[in-house]
Amino acid sequence: MPVTLIILAAGQGTRMNSDLPKVLHRIGGAPLLAHALAAGSALGPEKVVVVTGHGGAEVAAAAREADPEVRVVAQAEQLGTAHAVAQALPELQGMTGDALVLYGDTPLIRPETLEALREARARHAVVVLGFEAADPGRYGRLVTAGDRLERIVEFKDATDEERDITLCNSGVLCADAGLLAELVAAVGNDNAAGEYYLTDVIGLAVQRGLSAGVVTCAEAETMGVNTRSELAAAEAAFQARARDEALENGVTLTAPETVFFALDTIVGRDAVIGPNVVFGPGVTIESGAEIRPFTHLEGCHVSRGATVGPFARLRTGAELAEDVHVGNFVEIKNAILDEGVKVGHLTYLGDAEIGERTNIGAGTITCNYDGVFKHRTKIGARVFIGSDTMLVAPVRIGDDAMTATGSVVTADVPEGAMVVARARQEVKPGFATRFFERLRAQKAAKGGK
Repeated sequence: MPVTLIILAAGQGTRMNSDLPKVLHRIGGAPLLAHALAAGSALGPEKVVVVTGHGGAEVAAAAREADPEVRVVAQAEQLGTAHAVAQALPELQGMTGDALVLYGDTPLIRPETLEALREARARHAVVVLGFEAADPGRYGRLVTAGDRLERIVEFKDATDEERDITLCNSGVLCADAGLLAELVAAVGNDNAAGEYYLTDVIGLAVQRGLSAGVVTCAEAETMGVNTRSELAAAEAAFQARARDEALENGVTLTAPETVFFALDTIVGRDAVIGPNVVFGPGVTIESGAEIRPFTHLEGCHVSRGATVGPFARLRTGAELAEDVHVGNFVEIKNAILDEGVKVGHLTYLGDAEIGERTNIGAGTITCNYDGVFKHRTKIGARVFIGSDTMLVAPVRIGDDAMTATGSVVTADVPEGAMVVARARQEVKPGFATRFFERLRAQKAAKGGK
């Protein structure tokens, strides 16, 4: 059965004390909104609608970056969750199947939980996601009779007896798309806040003689982010989950609590990740690769058998083929390293192509930026780049060539050739002795100062 996602992302998040819209604050290197989109996209929705409000243009841009096909609608006035869903309903005209309502500030709900919600929809007209709260606080309460849900009561409208209920509402809801439109249209705002509550659709459905149900999940999945403290807690929960999943999938983490993942990090089985490794967005590590301690990676691909680090940095566009070695204090950016390349230490390779089995000596720099434009360096296969070589791009080094230590290479080097590009050494006997004697005499003349 087809499904449409409606993601509510209009809130300002005043308690975040931030100019940034709440749903654009990040955990796992990605906006909260992207986490909600990722969970929902696992269901293969036919259409995704994001409802924006505060910072609408920024939120819309982030939504489209995560999913270029997403539809964006604006909630000009924040009059409640049912009012927000109503803004999305024109996008659902003609749609069949289910509509699933998610929240852009609730990033930890698992796709498996959403799938269970959809499965329950086969037995009920409307299904909500609930959880048993350790401290129910001001959550909305789920009033049930047996396995059926009778109504949802907001805390401020609940009686003392209803406030004793520990089964609470996450806000996530699934219903037939056509039915949801009818129920939302019937929601009123006769309540303490004067808002249009999406939760009222449950009572309206029951009044029509329709069945409503509840699917429960762990309370941690329903964590909403409204403060910086909750943002930090969500980050910690995301990282704990990501580490557990990596371990379960056959990845070795030698110090799991020190490794930080991004939302889209992919690490293959039998990869080894050392302590204090940080994955930014867009990283893929193939099976059998090793990432050594204190390495930072973003926007890169590391192939089978490669080793990176310790103390290395792979930036966007770094592509490492099989059996590449990138050592300590090496930075790679927008560069392709073919099979078996070795870059041992203290090197920067930017905007470059390095052929197979090439060895890059310590202190090598591709001088890729002239202050206005970026230029590429192309190094062939089986090349030996001597230590402290400056490669002033654009420049090409042919296969099987070499550079002498300390060279500044400004022109192409043919295959099999060696380039020496440095001043000839000159020795001046006794110069150092005379030079320092003169300086010390000058200092003594000034009273030793």
